[in-house]
Amino acid sequence: MLARQAGADVFVVDMGVAADLVAGPDLFDHKVRKGTSDLATGPAMSRDEAVQALLAGVEVAHRLVAEGYDCLLTGDMGIANTTPSAALVAAFTGSAPGRVTGRGTGVDDPTLGRKVQVIASALLDRPVTDDPVETLASLGGFEHAGIAGFVLGAAALRVPVILDGVIAGAAALVAQALAPAAVGHCFAGHRSVEPGHAVALDRLGLRPLVDLDLRLGEGTGAVLSFPIVESAGALLREMATFDSAGVARKDAGEELA
Repeated sequence: MLARQAGADVFVVDMGVAADLVAGPDLFDHKVRKGTSDLATGPAMSRDEAVQALLAGVEVAHRLVAEGYDCLLTGDMGIANTTPSAALVAAFTGSAPGRVTGRGTGVDDPTLGRKVQVIASALLDRPVTDDPVETLASLGGFEHAGIAGFVLGAAALRVPVILDGVIAGAAALVAQALAPAAVGHCFAGHRSVEPGHAVALDRLGLRPLVDLDLRLGEGTGAVLSFPIVESAGALLREMATFDSAGVARKDAGEELA
């Protein structure tokens, strides 16, 4: 509904749904496998799977741009994916797990403590290296890899991307580590209430366009901010400058009326 209101089209990309889905015009099949492994017990995916998922995101971006879309928005739908998101933010920013881990769907204090413990243990068992793909494979989800590739693919074509919440922010950190200039093509649609999102945005150097205390976004923050980005583009293209409008300047020795 929000996409329709904003004039945006919605496409679903199956990166790793634990069911068999039928691909169609609005559903792209890029399933790596039916769900990642448990990051609490070992790497979430293999390096080859991480690369496959990254390249799938690149392919989706190129496909949409080829179809005429000139601004791409991210969204995601997963279960328990605020945990790997917080793990990626901690890994790529060096922040303490307790600082970047939030309540996700509204978990209680013991469960929040468990989330922090799982992330801390994973980082201890599999220390971060200078290889972003290995870090992604160790801690991330297929959706993170797909969104990271999506950002890279769009940036390569000089097409802007509006990021959604903490999952997209964590994925953008992967893209930044692989190609720092790619983030120059990104807008932060909003700031999520998940604490890791603010940390991710700070590292990315992005200022959120709106701050509405959104939590379970699934792309809604990006869609809500899209009209702002669209309006900014219209201003650059269509609004008259002082020179073109014949407005006198003070530095030319004339007072503005």
